[in-house]
Amino acid sequence: MRTKSLLTEAKQIERAVTLINLGARLQVLESETDMSYERLLRLYKEVSGKSPSKGQLPFSTDWFMTWQPNIHASLFMNIHEYLNKAAEMDEIDVVIKAYQLYLEQTATQNLEPLLSVTRAWRLVKFVDNGMLTMTKCSKCGGHFVTHPHEISRHFVCGMCNPPARAGKGKAAGGIQMH
Repeated sequence: MRTKSLLTEAKQIERAVTLINLGARLQVLESETDMSYERLLRLYKEVSGKSPSKGQLPFSTDWFMTWQPNIHASLFMNIHEYLNKAAEMDEIDVVIKAYQLYLEQTATQNLEPLLSVTRAWRLVKFVDNGMLTMTKCSKCGGHFVTHPHEISRHFVCGMCNPPARAGKGKAAGGIQMH
């Protein structure tokens, strides 16, 4: 019995360290581990070399609906949903792996990742709670993050129908439309 609790504790520490290294906020660690706030605070300072950010976590779904954040959020959610179906992992481990793959994908495309691990974690919570959903684009067939009341039959994503000023130089985040 003692061995199992040590393994669980070691796994939780490993998870917390991974999340800290990915830049997760302390509230995410509190939510995803059974470790005490004080212990997480000490671990956070030890791993990152600084105190955690203070303040509320982002709560609005609006950020995910703006053009570029939506493309990044959709990329992450597609990876997340694939892993969720293909692998037997705890939910937080799916979020971690999907976020790591999202970072790799943005790096390969020479893009700055717009999604933090905390926002990615929150996005999964929004989808799980029905506040956001994935809708298929009627033009390209890709799946994108939308509000659940979006009319899915005629939905056109931001890649197929970018806003007028999209892709205007580096200030736009580096996504160039051809």
